Amino acid sequence: MKGASSTVWFDRYKISNDCPEHIESIDSMCQRLTDLINDEIKSGIAKNRILVGGFSMGGGMAMHLAYRFHQDLAGVFALSSFLNKDSAVYQALKRNESVLPELFQCHGTADELVLCSWGEETNKMLKSLGVSTSLHTFPDLNHELSRTEIEKLKTWIVKKLPVEAANTNE
Repeated sequence: MKGASSTVWFDRYKISNDCPEHIESIDSMCQRLTDLINDEIKSGIAKNRILVGGFSMGGGMAMHLAYRFHQDLAGVFALSSFLNKDSAVYQALKRNESVLPELFQCHGTADELVLCSWGEETNKMLKSLGVSTSLHTFPDLNHELSRTEIEKLKTWIVKKLPVEAANTNE
């Protein structure tokens, strides 16, 4: 933001995939989000029925949260998002031996803020580290959401979290 303050999920040194992560601010936000997950669990939601995800930095945040701290969630979605080349997520997954949450990823090929190639590289790295991934690209889509993208996400969410049998009798 060229030195200007901005409300974001975590601090970045720059919008690029080839710089260090600001791990202190990422970890601080992961703790705050862990508190929210724990509140949901206390209210009766099973952890394997919780998805995390977001757009842009929100998707990056979700990947840190799930793949570093909550590998037993139902899944992760990341829209127009990426991880830095030497991400702490990759380091954590190199030591992992458990089943990981599935990743649903979307990216516009015309994105000039978060390059589609960064999203593709993130997908490839996570797949090589044992994450089941899907990546959907959208021609001519910039750093924004599209109806088609949201419809694909909805289909994935419904598949990941089908209505529980107990709820159908209400």
